[in-house]
Amino acid sequence: MLLRNEIIDQIIAGKITVLFRRWRKATVKKGGTQMTRKGVLGIDAIDVVTEDKITEKDARAAGFANKKALLDEIRAHDRDGEIYRIRLHFVGEDPRVALRESSDLTADELSALMDKLAGMDATSKRGPWSQLYLQMIKDQPQTHAIILARSVGLDNLTFKPQVRRLKALGLTESLRPGYRLSPRGEKVLAALRSTARSTKTKKAARPKAIPKK
Repeated sequence: MLLRNEIIDQIIAGKITVLFRRWRKATVKKGGTQMTRKGVLGIDAIDVVTEDKITEKDARAAGFANKKALLDEIRAHDRDGEIYRIRLHFVGEDPRVALRESSDLTADELSALMDKLAGMDATSKRGPWSQLYLQMIKDQPQTHAIILARSVGLDNLTFKPQVRRLKALGLTESLRPGYRLSPRGEKVLAALRSTARSTKTKKAARPKAIPKK
């Protein structure tokens, strides 16, 4: 559910408590949350309504002067599907904001993060990718996602969900455009690179097998 910043601001201020969307299928559910650029929204209720069931009170709660203005907005998009009424409230700040600033990691915390990345790499059909993406974002901050995606042979729809997985761990931050590494991400990338160098050095130091005569 995409929301403009001004709408989010009014939800945070408590001026908007209801949204209306025309969907073929609901993209949120009661009791769930919606992550936005400015924090987390909680979904209190969601139900299908017809135009005649929408009240003047609903319209005002959605930030419109009256029901006619709300219906004009809904009809203007001319989409198929049913009308959903979503009741919601502001839960609080995005927990990832505090997470990405926490770079003072213990050895166990750092190891756990690296294990998570290794697990993500292991389940990828394209092979290891997490360190590559972190390095790419470090080297090319504020570069549009489309450009980054093309550089690794992906389309934007495939690339962005992968970056969101890194963001969920507090390793990256979204910008306009592109991304940058968080302090936490910098720490993890440095550890990954150090581990990779150590592994490479150990392999190079192994004595070569003497061929049998």
